[in-house]
Amino acid sequence: MAGNSREPGQTVASRLLAVLAAFDERHRTLTLTDIADRSGLARPTAHRIIGELVEWGALFRTESGAYVVGRRLWKLGLLAPDQSGLREIASPFLQDIYGATLATVHLAIRDGDRVLYLDRVSGHRSVPVVSRIGSRLPLHATGVGKVLLAFAPPDVQERVLGNLTRVTARTVTHRGHLEDEMRRVHRDGFAQTVEEMSLGACSVAVPVRHLDGSVAAAIGIVVPNLHRDRARLIAALAVAAQGIGRNLPEQT
Repeated sequence: MAGNSREPGQTVASRLLAVLAAFDERHRTLTLTDIADRSGLARPTAHRIIGELVEWGALFRTESGAYVVGRRLWKLGLLAPDQSGLREIASPFLQDIYGATLATVHLAIRDGDRVLYLDRVSGHRSVPVVSRIGSRLPLHATGVGKVLLAFAPPDVQERVLGNLTRVTARTVTHRGHLEDEMRRVHRDGFAQTVEEMSLGACSVAVPVRHLDGSVAAAIGIVVPNLHRDRARLIAALAVAAQGIGRNLPEQT
């Protein structure tokens, strides 16, 4: 047996990949024992590999002692052609919106049952937000997330609607109300939140579509309130979304 692995003949690379493969949509935070069990590696071997991955930045050890995927692995993933291309195409449009509003602007895609933030533009005058590039937040509590949820496959919608957790006192957790909002996204072309992810922060978001009409991503903007500027912000986002969509490569 090679290198204390439970699997005969495993190489160093295959053991390392087995540790990384232990993480998935349903297993985002794992203990050492969890990783050893899910990777099929002996605990001492898993511990050694985990230590090297933490040192490199591929994994991060939380305060509880468990492990999550690290930022360096996320940044490496951004080099994949689909995500890096989308970010590069969207970047000037996000910058234009930020320049006109000085508010936080987001680019996001759906990652399983969460919203994944690919890019963010903000400044010192922007409303403080909890999102970061690479962060994954609830679909039902964010503007970009609601857009992506509205166009998600039925099985994703069912899972999310069946587990509507409260983030703030204003988070929509009533299934019927959220279903109404999803229908409005299809009808009106935008989603909004009012202090649902963090107090003092409201958002509007619109879909970014491929040329065939399918939704590739969502862009959104975060402001202190939507009382007067909602229509103007939606119009600006819609123009940017159309520009991004026109520049996306055709799907194969």
